[in-house]
Amino acid sequence: MRKSYIFACIFLVGCSVGPDYEKPKLDVPELQEQKEISAFTQDKWWSIFNSKVLNELEEYALKNNADLEQAVANLAVARAAVDQAFGDLLPSIGASASGSKNFISTRGNQYFEGLSRSRHALSYLTSVGLSYEIDFFGKYRRANEAARAMMLSTETAGKAIYLSVTSEVAKGYFLIRALDAKLSIARRTLKSREDAYKVYQSRFKNGYCTELDLRRVEAEMRSVETMVLQIENQLAKAETALSVLIGCSPRMIVERKTATGRAIDKLKINAPIPSGIPSDILERRPDIASAESALIAANAQIGVAEAAHFPSFSLTGALGFESKNLANLCMPKSDMWSFGGSISLPIFAGGKLSALTDSAKAQYEAQLAIYKKTVQTAFKEVLDALVTTRKSRAICVAKNQQVQALQVSYNLALKQESAGLIGLIDLLDVERSLLNVQMELVEALQNQLNATVDLCKALGGGWHTSQLLK
Repeated sequence: MRKSYIFACIFLVGCSVGPDYEKPKLDVPELQEQKEISAFTQDKWWSIFNSKVLNELEEYALKNNADLEQAVANLAVARAAVDQAFGDLLPSIGASASGSKNFISTRGNQYFEGLSRSRHALSYLTSVGLSYEIDFFGKYRRANEAARAMMLSTETAGKAIYLSVTSEVAKGYFLIRALDAKLSIARRTLKSREDAYKVYQSRFKNGYCTELDLRRVEAEMRSVETMVLQIENQLAKAETALSVLIGCSPRMIVERKTATGRAIDKLKINAPIPSGIPSDILERRPDIASAESALIAANAQIGVAEAAHFPSFSLTGALGFESKNLANLCMPKSDMWSFGGSISLPIFAGGKLSALTDSAKAQYEAQLAIYKKTVQTAFKEVLDALVTTRKSRAICVAKNQQVQALQVSYNLALKQESAGLIGLIDLLDVERSLLNVQMELVEALQNQLNATVDLCKALGGGWHTSQLLK
């Protein structure tokens, strides 16, 4: 009988109410291992662009970005919550000391024969106490499980922020390089049109062209001048936006200037584009890992809520000394001890406990929906990034060929206009087309770089090996 009682106690201590977590089954396609993704998933994935300036900007952002600092602080909070939850599984031990002096009524319950005439009663007590709630039904074990899962969720969410911040830094830098290239093209075109305007001013004064031609040349010149001013404005805003992103102080935002580095058409990578989605994409994405950890925590919270329906068992004990005289507090025969236990069982709580369980189950369903949508979004982003990266490279090739063709056309138009074979309007049309396509080529180069960044981000970057948030 005694053995069966012991085994029953062991069973009760080891059991936990609530469902054990099971990974959700999702309708995902069969995936194959992709050997071409290593270039896009290394720790410092941005190094594939071979830009010293970009590498320096990324390193500065990892040290100073405010969002990353907040993520590190949130992880510290989550780790402290794990320590707190684990502490609930252990006994609580504390020391106490007290002393009191009471004036006793001769008609009260505390009066006793032999009380001194002053009717004063002294009492001194010092003890070490212990309290422990036996986790029969796993309430604290489930809470500890939930806290650990939320810590992992917070950590992987921080890695997702790390991936997002580094991606935005790269895109911010590419925007600046694209605007620099556009500004160079616009200024070069403006210089050409200023020279043409001077020529037509001289022609008009000498009667070799009409005022209509002169004003058309001037209008085209003012149009490009406006373009230069607009690009300069965009470039200034891009500079300050990148300064905030990498975590510059207000003074540095005002004073710093981003180094130029390599031209945008030189920022290319030759790594082959993956042919499909890698088989381990669900493990590669930090947002999926964060969503699943949050799902595990929500599942554990169901057990915490269900455990509240069951009895709770507590043990208490104290060991110390007690005396009416402070000088005799630690003397022989002043020692004392006590030991006790208690049990509490909820009988009626107005439906509150059932509501807590229902709430925990509903929160799990909500978190499950978030997890499913996160997986769906991950597949969409990977597919979009693969297609966009592949198509953007083809677009750059086509745009480059278009620029070359228009450049030849413009050179021919200049010669023909000088020889009087075509009119001014034809020349301006060709020049305007060349300017527009040159700008489009810069945008295509920027889109190609951004598509590569999105592919690195969609594939999870190198968050597994990153030392941030460790």
